[in-house]
Amino acid sequence: MDTKKLLLVEDEPFLARVIEDSFKQKGYQVTYASDGKKAYNLFLNHRFDLLVLDVMLPLMDGFTLAKQIRNTDKDVPILFLTAKSETADLIEGYTSGGNDYLKKPFSLEELLLRAEELLKRNSHHHHHLDLTEIKIGSYTFSYHKQQLTFQDRTVKLSNREAELLLLLYKNKNNLMERKMALLSLWGDDSFFNTRTMDVFITRLRKHLRSDPNLEIINIRGLGYKLIC
Repeated sequence: MDTKKLLLVEDEPFLARVIEDSFKQKGYQVTYASDGKKAYNLFLNHRFDLLVLDVMLPLMDGFTLAKQIRNTDKDVPILFLTAKSETADLIEGYTSGGNDYLKKPFSLEELLLRAEELLKRNSHHHHHLDLTEIKIGSYTFSYHKQQLTFQDRTVKLSNREAELLLLLYKNKNNLMERKMALLSLWGDDSFFNTRTMDVFITRLRKHLRSDPNLEIINIRGLGYKLIC
């Protein structure tokens, strides 16, 4: 099995060392940076399979760093570590390009499991899906570019919006179970994540409103259905 290359960005030296040692024990090759600017330079000059980013960083915060990275790489998995727990912070993490969000304090076992799940999910997308252009009603959806085009107007999607729309499309005209979606995209089906997913569903409805034949309906207590 290929050695997975991890970029760890964390400004607390003790926590960084503990995380680095844990990943190394699992066979990862770990590159460490203590601030956002140094991390961005490392990213531009090396290939990584996974990025673990603290949010509160010197010189460039984690959200800004993720946005910069997404300008050149739409696919590399990004896992945020943060002491922030407000819904607005969580949403900002996903809209800036994050794939997962782990609140401090956390267990190292959970961090390693989340990392493995992100790597599996990313590998699945690369090997099993042709996502160049997907027709959704009158829209053209490019998952890899994270774009939704209607006639001559193109909307830029966040990483999480693109993942959720893809899951809805794969279940089009059928029920996308709420629990399945939460476990697949967020890692757990907590009330907090449920509220967050509802926010992203509302955003997707707005993005798709130019085609009156498209609809994301709520199947109360069960999930959502993309009608197209």
